[in-house]
Amino acid sequence: MPTLEQKIKEYDAIKRTKVPSEVLAVMEGATEALQTSGLEQGAFTTGDQLPDFALPDQHGTVRKLSYYLDQGPVILNVYRGGWCPYCNLEMQALNAVLPEFVRRGVNLIGLTPETPATAQDTLTANELEITVLSDEGNRVSAELGLVFVLPEELRPIYEGFGIDIPASNGDDSFTLPVPATYILNKDRVVLYHFVNVDYTKRVEPTALLAELDRLSAVDKI
Repeated sequence: MPTLEQKIKEYDAIKRTKVPSEVLAVMEGATEALQTSGLEQGAFTTGDQLPDFALPDQHGTVRKLSYYLDQGPVILNVYRGGWCPYCNLEMQALNAVLPEFVRRGVNLIGLTPETPATAQDTLTANELEITVLSDEGNRVSAELGLVFVLPEELRPIYEGFGIDIPASNGDDSFTLPVPATYILNKDRVVLYHFVNVDYTKRVEPTALLAELDRLSAVDKI
């Protein structure tokens, strides 16, 4: 089975054949600017404690983070939205190993700025069987230090791709989260983090499984 990294490389190769080089240059320039902004260095990392936020899931049911943690450790996967091909590839890869997470007593939860209805559409389109929390206005992601405003020069490019971020998120702020993945213990403390402002970089599910096993071996979870 291809790894997530391999699938992303395959998608990147196709993208380079379909997207004009000048457009790719603008997109890559925006990523480079984000890399030099210091945003990544200010995000929550291992050892930090998340707030006990309450958000609606894809069905509109509002629950606190602690509700899920009462059931066991949580992998919280912050993603931009179902319009993002890299997010979809990541969520599909995570969903493929969902039985392994369940076997370890771990709950996989998505966090996205999309509205609950749009989040449900994303789940349906990708045949995902997980809980996704709707972070309206990126309020929680902002607390985690993950939020940035989509640059003006990227907005017409996204529109040209058929991406309507205001419609997906239910506001016109054009704020987005940097993709991130956290392993949390029952006290909401981050035991592992993966944060990269380059949205094309994502954590391998096998790396998460290995980290869960390591944490279990030292009685951290």
